[in-house]
Amino acid sequence: MIERLTNYLKGVRQEVSRVSWPTRNEVISLTALILLLAVIVTLYIWGVDGVIGTILNFFIGLSG
Repeated sequence: MIERLTNYLKGVRQEVSRVSWPTRNEVISLTALILLLAVIVTLYIWGVDGVIGTILNFFIGLSG
């Protein structure tokens, strides 16, 4: 059991050493891009929700 665990951890270590890690600048720029996209999508959904809410309130007001 211990031998299997040891072999597994050695294999994990070998795989991690083969990973191509991003540079600091890549991480910063991609993080900024993701945050910007999250803000844009949030504003879009907020805007669509507002428009749909206004339309629904208009039709509800007509029937009341």
